[in-house]
Amino acid sequence: MESHRRSANDVSAANRNLAGIAEPVSHLNGHRSAAMDATSFHEASQRILTTVNTVIDGKSDAAKLALTVLLAQGHLLLEDVPGVGKTLLAKTLARTIDCTVNRIQFTPDLLPSDVTGVSIYNQSSRLFEFRPGAVFANIVIGDEINRASAKTQSALLECMEEHQVTVDGKSYRLDEPFMVVATQNPIEMEGTYPLPEAQRDRFMARISMGYPDKESEIEMLETHQSASPLAKVSPVVTTAEVAAMIATVQQVYVSQAVKEYTVSVGRATRESPLLRLGASPRSMLQLLRAAKATAALDGRDFVLPDDVVDVAEAVLAHRIILDRKAAGAGETAHSVLRGILSRLPVAQKPADTGARASAPAGRNAPVAGLSRNR
Repeated sequence: MESHRRSANDVSAANRNLAGIAEPVSHLNGHRSAAMDATSFHEASQRILTTVNTVIDGKSDAAKLALTVLLAQGHLLLEDVPGVGKTLLAKTLARTIDCTVNRIQFTPDLLPSDVTGVSIYNQSSRLFEFRPGAVFANIVIGDEINRASAKTQSALLECMEEHQVTVDGKSYRLDEPFMVVATQNPIEMEGTYPLPEAQRDRFMARISMGYPDKESEIEMLETHQSASPLAKVSPVVTTAEVAAMIATVQQVYVSQAVKEYTVSVGRATRESPLLRLGASPRSMLQLLRAAKATAALDGRDFVLPDDVVDVAEAVLAHRIILDRKAAGAGETAHSVLRGILSRLPVAQKPADTGARASAPAGRNAPVAGLSRNR
């Protein structure tokens, strides 16, 4: 395990209670962040994306989706063959933010306590002290998560869903914002343990990096020879700014028609004869959160059905399971989702408020601001 900048594992005596138990520290001091104005949001997001794109050549879509997941308060799964930049993307995104970052190298002998932490008996004080594990950070990078056993993988379930860790009957809150960025090799690779459905469902989106195009690969050979560009990356936003960006995304308006369309997408996956397992209700929540973040990054304070469609494959493809006959016929999760989205009608209803009745339908329609109260 390795950490960058201030480590969340280093809990000072001032952060311990009378029993010697470490108390979680909130970087935001427990205060709810105020939303950003449209200009500040745009500038902050562009700083992050520009920095990531200087390191990851030819993968601007992956960089934007990674930022979308962060702002939607989700977790990201990067899946592809070795050597295409999965870990580099995760580390670059983490380094653009001035926050605590821990990296866990998942191996077959990794224990759950290495992830969550463990209580150790202190002979001098005659008390058990909790030593936080690597999960106590704002951004946790889990490298090759499917190299570890199912028992160790399950150590992430509680922290990813509830943002807390329970050890020896006591719960410890994790710092906010909190995000897990995990990488994994395809399940056909040697020495891997496929993530169970419950674990995959905790990840908001899955990205397959893919190989870069010819021009991007030549650029990589020219710029990555002497040193990694990651060494030159420094934070461009603070933790408080990220929290404010998340608060901005939370205020993005969603009409009743868009909510119904989102639910229709989920129900269509459950009713499809090509699928053995459809999208869960949790995935509908995460699909809408990702759509709100997409709208905000596109400069709008309201969600369009296009936003739902844009993130549907990344959010839903890893959660559904194909029927054996469909898989044998050459269907994939992505092809089934594309078929569902192409056939599903978009409900046309008046906007819920007068302010939205005249909202332009164009995808890049300008708006006055992103943080207006609803």
